[in-house]
Amino acid sequence: MAASAPEPTPGLELKTPATGGLSTAPVPPVTMSTQRLRNEDYRDYSSTDVSPEESPSEGLNNFSSSGSYQRFGESNGTTWFQTLIHLLKSNIGTGLLGLPLAVRNAGILMGPLSLLVIGLVAVHCMGILVKCAHHFCHRLNKPFVDYGDTVMYGLEASPISWLRNNARWGRHTVDFFLIVTQLGFCCVYFVFLADNFKQVIEAANGTTTNCHNNETVILTPTMDSRLYMLAFLPFLVLLVFVRNLRALSIFSLLANITMVVSLVMIYQFIVQDIPDPSLLPLVASWQTYPLFFGTAVFAFEGIGMVLPLENKMKDPGKFSFILYGGMAIITVLYISLGSLGYLQFGAKIQGSITLNLPNCWYVGEDGTLGAPGFFKNE
Repeated sequence: MAASAPEPTPGLELKTPATGGLSTAPVPPVTMSTQRLRNEDYRDYSSTDVSPEESPSEGLNNFSSSGSYQRFGESNGTTWFQTLIHLLKSNIGTGLLGLPLAVRNAGILMGPLSLLVIGLVAVHCMGILVKCAHHFCHRLNKPFVDYGDTVMYGLEASPISWLRNNARWGRHTVDFFLIVTQLGFCCVYFVFLADNFKQVIEAANGTTTNCHNNETVILTPTMDSRLYMLAFLPFLVLLVFVRNLRALSIFSLLANITMVVSLVMIYQFIVQDIPDPSLLPLVASWQTYPLFFGTAVFAFEGIGMVLPLENKMKDPGKFSFILYGGMAIITVLYISLGSLGYLQFGAKIQGSITLNLPNCWYVGEDGTLGAPGFFKNE
């Protein structure tokens, strides 16, 4: 008795190109992952053939494995040196000058250790951010992704359906906090610039050559700080219109050179005749530790520039080395300046270490005029 032919599956009859007739060949059943995604109204990744359970290497035919991902930057992108300059400038700012006071609020032992831990956490999070961005560039076949895209795609790949359905709000939340934090940083810089410029002008005629007593004879009153801000505003507005990081690298380089000269002067002063550190508390009161944490987090302010710097590189593959190398330099600088500044001035340390420097000009034996940082107390 001949075996009966399998009955065709209803609704799945296909035309064959050769005969134009109907084919009754059964179609493979829909996979469980695809069925579950349709039931949960998951985002369609059909353009890249990727499902949340699949590894990124299975989603694109252009790459054999996740390790083979290589994003090529723009031909007119920034070099590794320009990227390093921007990375240093985006992290080293006014927060650095307040770290000695932050160490005082934590203790001479707890402060440096906490700065080291915060630095390691910051670098680790920056590395994860870059890896996530690379993952989604590979997965979605995009040249680059920004902060909002990284968060949104990450939430869309979450196993929690509520996060997937509200992934776009993750983008909006990150964008909002980026605007708030960068606006706060820029406001601090703006106020710092105006106040320091005002103090320099007022003390220019009253600064003495008596660095021992740290005296200023007469302060010459000038206009209000807000007027200085108004005077600087047009220049800052014009600077904001420069959107090319390659063109901005010259400004970052000049800022870094000025900062290095200032730090050399500060270090030259604070390393001389350091008082006995045994009088300083190893661990400060827990009530002042939040003040330390706020200043330290403000000092590590460059995470908002990580992805823009990486996206604009000519050779993005070198960014990881630049990131870890640059952040190592920054962390060592933070710990050393905060510790030495507190050791030098102790409980008298002020909000900015520049306020503790002698307000005088040092006149050498040959009649040359020098900065107070190069003056050695006798």
